[in-house]
Amino acid sequence: MFRYLTAGESHGPQLTAIVEGVPSGLKISEADINVDLARRQGGYGRGGRMKIETDKVQILSGVRWGETMGSPITLVVENSDWVNWEERMSPYAEHRDDSIRVTRARPGHADLPGAMKYCQSDVRNILERSSARETAVRVAVGAVAKAYLARFGIAVTGCVLELGGVKAERPDLGVKALQEKIAASPVYTYDPKAELEMIAAIDRAKDAGDTLGGVVEVRVTGLPVGLGSHVQWDRRLDARLAAAVMSIQAFKGVEVGAGFETARLPGSQVHDEIFFDQQRVARGEKTGFYRNTNRAGGLEGGITNGEEIVICGAMKPIPTLYQPLQSVDILTKEPFEATVERSDCCAVPAASVVAEAVVAIEIASAFMDKFGGDSVAETARNYSSYIEYLREF
Repeated sequence: MFRYLTAGESHGPQLTAIVEGVPSGLKISEADINVDLARRQGGYGRGGRMKIETDKVQILSGVRWGETMGSPITLVVENSDWVNWEERMSPYAEHRDDSIRVTRARPGHADLPGAMKYCQSDVRNILERSSARETAVRVAVGAVAKAYLARFGIAVTGCVLELGGVKAERPDLGVKALQEKIAASPVYTYDPKAELEMIAAIDRAKDAGDTLGGVVEVRVTGLPVGLGSHVQWDRRLDARLAAAVMSIQAFKGVEVGAGFETARLPGSQVHDEIFFDQQRVARGEKTGFYRNTNRAGGLEGGITNGEEIVICGAMKPIPTLYQPLQSVDILTKEPFEATVERSDCCAVPAASVVAEAVVAIEIASAFMDKFGGDSVAETARNYSSYIEYLREF
């Protein structure tokens, strides 16, 4: 099983992930992971923290001479800003200074419910861990998952579908061309016209002291039929993917395939008809079965059906506004205007990279559940045998 835990605070010394279940023989390097870390830090609309940090990963265990060993992998991303916070975030009791406590809870953050749940009189003990800074190390884990999936011809592509009410139109391009288009866009979208409108919307929001949200899309291509299962609720892959996307800070909604639109249409306009063409196998496809539409988003009954997975997540506007909202001090109970910590005007492009990472992690986990293997070579043998079975089905 591919699983991971993260640890660390926004202004602590580092963010750490322990990744377990990656088989031996997977080629991976710090440089591979750093590509995605740089993408997460980019995107039009980012704020001051990105000028301080230049995220680089360190692989501290589980990899030798550029290949995984089958043992747990430790990934570390250091916080450059730690030098300015050593005493304020110190683990040592002698550095305690109650005069710097944060007692003013910010609307839209975990500040107030977190302080109440964990019995904290200093909101910093909540905001440091609830911060989206944590996603840096999740992106590092996702890069490992993507490297594993790529070994089997599976590609995971995230992008911005909608930002500030501007929706992109998807061009009819292959995966590689689509990825190149997204990489060249300041807002990580594939529609040049929408890109200009999105940038203009971010500029207007910034001038107004406001923030913008949007919708990110993740597509997974090259998958076989049969990942996930219908037999238990927690084995349904669509549920696992939805939970992963919803776990990203500031995300408030998820759609698989046509999503909420399916509730507004009759069944004749929702379900994907099934066809069969044996020549598809001769052309190198994994199965002769296919669909001309993909409203299901590649998942039926919690199981991959061989079509492209399409999942979207809705990100709310960042709640830290330069036109502050009203709140209450948790100690004095006095009203105040919410404090402003360094913040982005819009982090939707960066969120698309995080969504790509968490989807890749869940797909990699489901792939390992299905095909097992203590080494990549063993998994490849199991996978090859299964594909032969599918082609004969």
